[in-house]
Amino acid sequence: MSATRPQAATAKPPVWARKGNVVLAMAILALAVFGTTTQTWINVRLDPSAAANADLHVQGSKAATAVTALALVALAGGLASSIAGKVSRWIIATIVVLASAGILIAAVTVLANPLGAAQGTIAATTGISGGQAAASATVFPVLAVVAAGLLALCGGLLPLAGRHWKARTKYDVASRAALAGSGPVDEIDSWDSLSRGEDPT
Repeated sequence: MSATRPQAATAKPPVWARKGNVVLAMAILALAVFGTTTQTWINVRLDPSAAANADLHVQGSKAATAVTALALVALAGGLASSIAGKVSRWIIATIVVLASAGILIAAVTVLANPLGAAQGTIAATTGISGGQAAASATVFPVLAVVAAGLLALCGGLLPLAGRHWKARTKYDVASRAALAGSGPVDEIDSWDSLSRGEDPT
């Protein structure tokens, strides 16, 4: 039995389930969504008959205000998953998936009706709501949709990937120190091992 323990301990999880990969992927995708909101999502031409370029450039943070906040929520959840326990990972996964769904809905709404999403900026700039303005979406809402979809996938895989992650608790550290030490294991260590379902022998 003792000969098989080192092999089990050194077995590596699949690439998709490694903690570093999962956490890094969620962080990058959340930052990617956040980054798109700093770019122009909608180009608005206040006078469609004019030959000049668009008069207004609406950032994603103004066209879809919820996306920025949801991206930060997903980022915080992704980072927190690196130290979360089994139950907490399920909660974080739910939060990340819901945040991703909110981002998707907001971005798709902008793509479906860019003029409606730009009305607040048009009114703040010209003092007039509506009118004959023409609006078109840029590529950045599309990028936000793609990143949010991948982020939702990572959130959904989080509980499955977490099954391959080793627990990081003070009891685990103490157990490893006792096994690595040259001294004998005392009765207290034996009882602690039994309470964790381990065989101290």
